[in-house]
Amino acid sequence: MEISPNTYIGAVNLSVSDLEKAGDYYRRVLGLQLIHAEPGRLDLGAGEHILLRLFEMPGAQRSPHATGLYHFALRVPSRLELARTLRNLSENKAYFVGFADHYVSEALYLADPDGHGIEIYRDRPREQWLDERGQLKMTTDPLDLEGLIKELASDSRPWQGIDPETVMGHIHLQVDNIPQTRDFYSNVLGFGVMADMGSAAFLSAGGYHHHIGMNTWTSAGGPPAPENSLHLLEYEIILPDAGDLEQVTQQLDQAGYPYTHNNSSLELKDPAHINIELKTA
Repeated sequence: MEISPNTYIGAVNLSVSDLEKAGDYYRRVLGLQLIHAEPGRLDLGAGEHILLRLFEMPGAQRSPHATGLYHFALRVPSRLELARTLRNLSENKAYFVGFADHYVSEALYLADPDGHGIEIYRDRPREQWLDERGQLKMTTDPLDLEGLIKELASDSRPWQGIDPETVMGHIHLQVDNIPQTRDFYSNVLGFGVMADMGSAAFLSAGGYHHHIGMNTWTSAGGPPAPENSLHLLEYEIILPDAGDLEQVTQQLDQAGYPYTHNNSSLELKDPAHINIELKTA
């Protein structure tokens, strides 16, 4: 059974080697707001919503060929807000990994001080996502940076952080095996397969271009990330209500897939040993 069309990706939890340094990057450079702080942990977000939780793990190192995070993706509400974010990133000399026009969206790619991948993007209207045959079209073309910057011509507002309507648009994972992991998200959880390119696949709820991406570009056959490494600790899949969570619980039971109850949520690992919390909004 298909997962609820109103399902979306929630907060992403990451380990970082230096919490002060990472917190400065995400607050000053990316413009996220501090929502909660305690020793060894920062919760950051937009508006009142937590998008990112950082947990300090001093001295931790990356394990680049392990399964885990490829990037998390923050979706801003408009092209103007993407341009405003680009301007702030540039003024703060952020390190850009790349820029892309995906036809369905326009995207900026970065890496944080620990090398965690970040995408910041804006969607084009859904009616523009289809090709001449009515099929979803996703490409990787050069981004029109000149056109994006022109959005700022009539904007003189001071930067006050990333737009409060910013959300976690999707997450892109490094996995060890595409068919096995794709089938779990599709056949067990109920996400729709939007594209399958062999070494990468993209799945979504409700016909979105993708909520979950996965690839094996550097992680084919790779191990889970070591617990003491810089890695994706967990990410949230948010379901609209208790009935939708119960439906997914039944699908997990029918598949014989292991999980644990944690208050009103489910904790489980996908086939790539990536931790997921399934919860309601």
